[in-house]
Amino acid sequence: METVVIVDYDPDWVRDYEQEKRVIEEALSDIVAAVEHIGSTSVPGLGAKPIIDIMAGIHRLEALTEVHIERLAAIGYEYVPKPEWPERRFFRRGRWRAGTHHLHIYRYRDPHWEAHLLFRDYVRAHPDVREQYRQLKLELASLHPYDRVEYTRRKAPFIERVLRLAREEDRSPS
Repeated sequence: METVVIVDYDPDWVRDYEQEKRVIEEALSDIVAAVEHIGSTSVPGLGAKPIIDIMAGIHRLEALTEVHIERLAAIGYEYVPKPEWPERRFFRRGRWRAGTHHLHIYRYRDPHWEAHLLFRDYVRAHPDVREQYRQLKLELASLHPYDRVEYTRRKAPFIERVLRLAREEDRSPS
């Protein structure tokens, strides 16, 4: 089983992301619109599972071909089909159940793309929310240390609440 371990924020995560961003942009150069650092490792001060989450945006998911999958494999990213998530394509770098990087490919600027950025930016901008999220993650990791699916499922209500707050703030006049 994969253990859920939350470690303190590591500023090296940003450098690691920047290195990966360059090789991903090269591998997807003919279709990529943007690459972003998402997930907890993208939020300074937030503890996280030490897995770098990267999001690449392309204009059409159908543009991702076997050639692109092979290019990503050549730089260490294994395609992991996830039929339960038709809105994205998922790649893992590292050993099974011990990945070091996750690459999520979405349609650029679709609602899933926007939600990842909205959540990340809101947590970055609100230290109180960042601390609440850190505490929740630590609590859930201690309650579900061998069940990543349950750990993730139990974070969902918090994430949805933060997205609602972020959307309200986004709509309010400056």
